[in-house]
Amino acid sequence: MLRDKIQSETVTAMKAKDKERTAALRLIGAKIKDRDIELRTADKKPGDDELVTDVLMKMAKQRKESIAMYEDGGRQELADKEKAELVVIEEFLPQQMSEEETRAAIAQIKADTGAESMKDMGKVMGELKARHGATLDMTKASGLVKEALS
Repeated sequence: MLRDKIQSETVTAMKAKDKERTAALRLIGAKIKDRDIELRTADKKPGDDELVTDVLMKMAKQRKESIAMYEDGGRQELADKEKAELVVIEEFLPQQMSEEETRAAIAQIKADTGAESMKDMGKVMGELKARHGATLDMTKASGLVKEALS
C-alpha cells in the first residue's frame, strides 16, 4: 500500500538525517491524515490507495502553481524548495500519460460516447477522469479535449 511505503520512506529519511526529504514526507503524511479526518463523516469512502493518490495529485498541483508564482515574483529560493518537495511527491504518483497516450484516450472516449461538439466536453472530461484520473494531468487534458471537440 502507498500509505505504508510513504511511512517507511519517512523512517528511512529520518535515519539518513535527510532533513528536506523528511520534512516533505512528513508533510505528505499530515495531508493524508487531514483527508482521513475529513472522510470520517463521509457516506462513501474511496479505497486507501485512491485516497492517497488523490492527496498526492492535489499536493503536486499546488507545488506546480507555487513554483510558477515564486519564479514570476523573483523568489528562486522558495521555488527551489517547492521543486524539491514536488520531486518527493512525484515519487509516489503513478507514471503520467504522455501527450500521445492522452490524445489516444480522448479519441477512444470521444468514439465511445459519441461526443462531437463542445457541448459534450463535460461528458468527455468526466469519462476521462473516471478511466485515467490518477495517470493524467487534467489541466493539460482539458486543452486537448477542447482541441479534439472543436
